[in-house]
Amino acid sequence: MIDVQRLRILREVAEHGSFSGAAAALLLTPSAVSQQIAALERSLGTPVVERTTRGTTLTDPGRVLVESADVVLAELVHAQERISRLAQGRAERLAVATFISGGQLLLPPALTGFAAAHPRAELTVLESETEESLALVREGRAELALVYHFDGPPPVRPGDRSGLAWTPLLDDPMRIVVPAAHPLAGRGEVDLAELSGQRWVQGCVSVGELLDGYAAIAGFEVNVSCRTTDYGFAVSLIAAGVGIGLIPSVALAGPPPGVSVLTLRAPAPTRYIGLVTRRGKQSPLVEELTRNLLAAPQALGLR
Repeated sequence: MIDVQRLRILREVAEHGSFSGAAAALLLTPSAVSQQIAALERSLGTPVVERTTRGTTLTDPGRVLVESADVVLAELVHAQERISRLAQGRAERLAVATFISGGQLLLPPALTGFAAAHPRAELTVLESETEESLALVREGRAELALVYHFDGPPPVRPGDRSGLAWTPLLDDPMRIVVPAAHPLAGRGEVDLAELSGQRWVQGCVSVGELLDGYAAIAGFEVNVSCRTTDYGFAVSLIAAGVGIGLIPSVALAGPPPGVSVLTLRAPAPTRYIGLVTRRGKQSPLVEELTRNLLAAPQALGLR
């Protein structure tokens, strides 16, 4: 059996790159850290760190252990918190991480009736982007996350060592949004190459990077008039004539006034929205909210 405290020490050694750095973080002596790592290696029968004059690096078995340590320690923290709440007669906690545009449209209908059905549950909503949300779930600070990715595989794949599970929720095609008085307004469909020479309003850093790639394929460079981190603000600037934008469909639910929404002909990017939880059995609250979120797109007419 692997000692949990030694796992925690190994994780600190990996983070700080030395026994002395881990010792300082853990309020231990370097000798104590070294002894614990040596004991861990004896129990496994293989080295987990390589010691050099410049510090330490993980071996392959060490990397496997550190990846597992994050999952194991998060599960223990979560279990300890649940046991403490049960012992003290306190309500269960449910923390949900979400990005803004998905949370604005998908989370409220999923929560409708949820709070009334669970009046003693402590519900917390955390606004965060995908990478931060994954860390929140992995570390046990959130039980569920609403996240997204663009082209390529999802951020959590079957068989990886993150301890997380991915559930697809919704394909969210990206649309071209132009001012209502724009010459292309009302066209319905457009090729990206037709938008060469336009000024662009970016509603998200990752969408800016995505647009740059697709624009390169179409043979032009993107000329940016404004970079924002909020799609609602971006659409209001587009309506004011500041530029045009590449905006996800979910952020355009109920077409905003003053703009025209166009479909991009292929090749066109899509945003993929999904749910991330810890792998394994979930609490009844997480299971219920997951069911509600999976039903939300159809209830909203997005499928």
